[in-house]
Amino acid sequence: MDTTSHTAPVRLDDPRTRRAFDLVKKSVAVYGAFSVVVLVAVVGLSVAGHAVSSFAWGRAGGMFASAAVTYWLTALASKGARWAYQRVRVISVVVPIAVIALDSIPGALPLWFVVAQVAGALALFPAAFIVNRSELRAAFPRTR
Repeated sequence: MDTTSHTAPVRLDDPRTRRAFDLVKKSVAVYGAFSVVVLVAVVGLSVAGHAVSSFAWGRAGGMFASAAVTYWLTALASKGARWAYQRVRVISVVVPIAVIALDSIPGALPLWFVVAQVAGALALFPAAFIVNRSELRAAFPRTR
């Protein structure tokens, strides 16, 4: 009988594992803080009567949503959910690349917007390095 669960036995009591997840959560929280700043600015500009493109709305809302989901997944991973850990590994690498690539489209977004989003994306770099280190990967062995 297959007793595979979605949660791997993780060495959560190891202080290094706890510290690693604390740093990842902080990194994702900084990413989230930048996303909130950008979204609030877009809402504020819109309320003040300034034209805000649908691209800017989508980028601001998407960044906020991805930050919330990434933080949630990080919290689940820190409790031993291997599937969540795997997603955090991918998100922490792919999202900064995608943000920088999309924000590099000439003239699509104002400079302040690009700077804030890129700064938020750069905040994910430490998370990408931490969750992809061999020590943390070893805490989530493959189950069959």
